[in-house]
This record gives sequence, C-alpha cells and structure tokens, in this order.
Amino acid sequence: MTTKPETSSSAQEHSHYKLPFNFGLGGVPLGNGFSIISDATAEEVLESAWTSGVRYFDTSPWYGLGLSERRFGHFLHNKERENFVLSTKVGRVLKATHNIPETMWHAPSPFEYEMDYTAAATRRSIEDSLQRLGLNSIDIVYIHDLSPDNKDLGEHWMQYFEQAKKGAIPELTRMRDEGLIKAWGLGVNTIEPILATLEVADPDIFLSATQYSLMYHEDALNRLFPAIKAHGASIVVGAPLNAGFLTGAYRYDYEGKMPDGFKQKRDRMIAIAKAHDIDLRTAALQFSSAPEEVAAVIPGASSRKQAAENVISMQTKIPEDFWAELKEEKLIAAHATVPI
Repeated sequence: MTTKPETSSSAQEHSHYKLPFNFGLGGVPLGNGFSIISDATAEEVLESAWTSGVRYFDTSPWYGLGLSERRFGHFLHNKERENFVLSTKVGRVLKATHNIPETMWHAPSPFEYEMDYTAAATRRSIEDSLQRLGLNSIDIVYIHDLSPDNKDLGEHWMQYFEQAKKGAIPELTRMRDEGLIKAWGLGVNTIEPILATLEVADPDIFLSATQYSLMYHEDALNRLFPAIKAHGASIVVGAPLNAGFLTGAYRYDYEGKMPDGFKQKRDRMIAIAKAHDIDLRTAALQFSSAPEEVAAVIPGASSRKQAAENVISMQTKIPEDFWAELKEEKLIAAHATVPI
C-alpha cells in the first residue's frame, strides 16, 4: 500500500496523528455482518489482505459481538506489532449471556451489550478488546455509534453525548497523552456527532462511514471536510462501497432502505465505467480516497478474492475522461476531488 502524504494543519494543542497507510480492511464482514463466514474463510481474507500489502485493520466489539476482534487478533498476533496499525471502538460493553440479543449479526458470539460511554466503561472496553485480540496495544480508538441513527440511542443520543463528553472523551484524551493509544475520534454514520465533537475536544481522526461515496457525498464536501481541515484532523472513510451496493449487491449501507433512484444512478455509472474499461468498485474506492482530508478508505471483504481485488482497484489507473463524464452527467458533485 502507498503512504498518505502529511499535510499541514492549524495550530492545536498537540500534533494530530497521521495514519501512515491510505488503505485498510474493515471488520464488519468478519463479524458475520452480511452472512455467516467460517473462521477458515476469515483467516483467508486476512491473509490475502496482508499478502496484498494491507497494513491497516479496523474492527470493533460490536462486529459479531466480539467475533470480528477475535478473528483479527488470531491473525495479527503472529505479526510484528510495529508493522501494522489497528483500530477498534468503545461504547458497547459486552457481557456473556445465554440469551443473545437479536442484532444485524449472523451467528454472533454469545454476548449481550450495554451502551456506556463513561470513563470506566471506556477503560474496561479497551482492556476487553485487548484480551479478545491477544495483542498488547491498540493504535486508534473510535467512540462508536454515538449518533442519532443508532437505534439504541435514537432521539436521546445527545444525552449519551453528554455522558461521553464527561467520560469517554477525556479518558481517551488522557490515554493518548499518556502514550497508551496514538489517536482517538468517533466512528459514526452521520456528520452531526463529528461536528459536535470538534467543538468540545481535540480529536485526531474520525471513521466516517456511509457519508462519502460515489452515491452520496455532497453533505460531507460542504459541511464535514471544511471542519476537519480547519481542525487539522483527518477522516477514514468507512463503507466506501455502501456495504457492497457499488459492487452490484442489492443492499444499500448496513440496514438502510434503498434510496429512490440510486439503483438507476448506479447502473448508469456502471455503464460509463465499462465504456472506459474500468469497474465501478475501482472508481468508488479511488473516489473516496481522493480528498486531502481523507487519510484512508477501509472496505470490507468476505472472501480472499474480494480482499485482493480491493487492493488492485487502488492501483489501477482511471482515465480523466471518466471523471469528467460523471461530472458532466451530474452523477458526482462538480466540486468533488477526483484522483489525479
């Protein structure tokens, strides 16, 4: 993988962490997010990604209720720790149970969860994650799903934000200042929580999922990226393929309803891509990676083949005329940054 060039930032209380890799592997599929995959297949996905050059790995206690973290750790504990970057998340504390709650996960681990953004829960969550991973350190910690789209929070999400403002945010800041982690931010599927956090704290990096893709990006361009740039922080783009939609799957994002007209928009993009002898996955990954505010993109993969193809897409040259045609047909924003 290539490295992301460092950009200058406005003066802050500390030097914000710069992610050294522009591409990574997201952990939702390895938590059985869309279908059940075996431990052997998960190992093949991770091995394929590593062999292809991937060195940034993102997971969470939420993904498969601990399953994704265990699978990542089983693979990564055999690697030299200084050779890869790992991020995970806090906000849900897992507890063993005989009554596994109904969630989006297929055949998850036998845990229930409690939403908790206090300092004590944050510390416990990180310690639990390290045990599941079998590793001695985590590089980046994202405060997870502190957002109105989280059904466990809903309209009360700001109450939980106040809890995090007194708990998780200062706790992660202390851990960063003590050198226990390198960076922290939020991992969310909406923009408002990121903007709110920038007003009250000094985070480094945000995992912004579903907000910057070929299909949907103008809100991030107009509101999110200017705030990120002013702060000197950065963005990791999650779900750059809209959970497989841009590779042909008939689903949009994780649990979202298919927006009106999006299938037709995708079909037109596929036709234009084919005319320029590329595929839409390649265009989507490179598009999401192009802005200077973006540190990395992290698509998931559920097979060895997908993991390798995602890397190849990042290395494929896309004709300039392709992007010009998308803008001419108003399929992407006129002011969107495109790969050079």
